[in-house]
Amino acid sequence: MIHVVLVEPEIPQNTGNIARTCAALGARLHLVEPLGFIIDDKHVKRAGLDYWHLVEVETHPSFEDVKAKYPGFQYYYSTTKAPHRYDEVKYPEDVFIVFGKETKGLGEGLLKENLEDCIRIPMREEARSLNLSNAVAIVVYEAMRQQDFKGLLQEASYFG
Repeated sequence: MIHVVLVEPEIPQNTGNIARTCAALGARLHLVEPLGFIIDDKHVKRAGLDYWHLVEVETHPSFEDVKAKYPGFQYYYSTTKAPHRYDEVKYPEDVFIVFGKETKGLGEGLLKENLEDCIRIPMREEARSLNLSNAVAIVVYEAMRQQDFKGLLQEASYFG
């Protein structure tokens, strides 16, 4: 299973969109406190539309709590400062992909401790970053592609 970890997310609409992506892929969503909103905020729910029943959401008091609850798994950390592109790593079937808050990203200490497991999405130098929900979708879909979209609809049904 792919686990998406949002560390201190601030914008409810982003989290709602990410929940929708997780629901579509069967990924688990982990939210690390403090959150910049209340989970049942109308903006979070509206962005996720009617997909909330399809996504498993866990809330954690800290990122250390996530690591303690799920030891021994591979963690990748998304940042604009990473040495590796997101498509250069091999994602195992059970993987945690960690994203930071919209305004600051992940903490420098965490990134330095895990430098070899940091990944980035290529973009122009003048661009500061991508929207968090877009970044999550890009990276998580690459992980699923590498797993041949296991467990997802493989063939479309056509009209007529």
